[in-house]
Amino acid sequence: MTRPVALVTGSTSGIGAAIAQRLSSEGYAIVLHSRQSVDAGRAQAEALPVAAYIQADLAIDADRVRLVEEAVGQWGRIDVLVNNAGMSHVIPHADLSAASPAIWQQLYEVNVVAPFRLVAEAEPALRAAARSGRPGCVVNISSHAGVRPKGASIPYAAAKAALNHATRLLALSLAPDIRVNAVAPGLVDTPLTADWTAAQTLWRDHSPMRRAATPEDIAQLVWMLVSSDYMTGEILLADGGMNLT
Repeated sequence: MTRPVALVTGSTSGIGAAIAQRLSSEGYAIVLHSRQSVDAGRAQAEALPVAAYIQADLAIDADRVRLVEEAVGQWGRIDVLVNNAGMSHVIPHADLSAASPAIWQQLYEVNVVAPFRLVAEAEPALRAAARSGRPGCVVNISSHAGVRPKGASIPYAAAKAALNHATRLLALSLAPDIRVNAVAPGLVDTPLTADWTAAQTLWRDHSPMRRAATPEDIAQLVWMLVSSDYMTGEILLADGGMNLT
């Protein structure tokens, strides 16, 4: 395999699918992943020029290990890891009793522990990529809720804040062989957010860009980070300027 290889988690719809499509168009072989949508993943793999699909539940550590092993086994390398898969619960911030310990544990496990473990498992392959002339690359998909006191729930926002800090710590620990950055989107137009009418109105009326992001907007930022050989430890806030208001 002469093409570089990118593993993109949660890549059968929404932001992840757009990232996979963009990296594919830039010449990458793609390892697609999802927890449940196996048929969609296989169909997507067939539609891309060079791609494979792997199912794994990132709440289970054995599946994380298997995902990386099978991804490396596809073409013998991983040059880019995009930790896009995540989980959210919509809970009013003032409803503290609804944010149960089980929800805290679930969101932290999937949004923080899973990306960290995938980086740890992929580290040898990413370091090997660096020996070919370019640093290995990790891009974590975070959220503006990890930067500002916003978001679907307090456990979700706190988990994304932890992911942001883990991004910086990993960037410091793994340099110069592996670069680690994150993109922190605000509202993105996906099937998941289609009925978030209040958020849609907020972004349309109050953000400087007067709209939510598209998945392709986020994929463009991911590509910018992947194409760099220098940037590391950065959290790119992509909320259409909402943070300015």
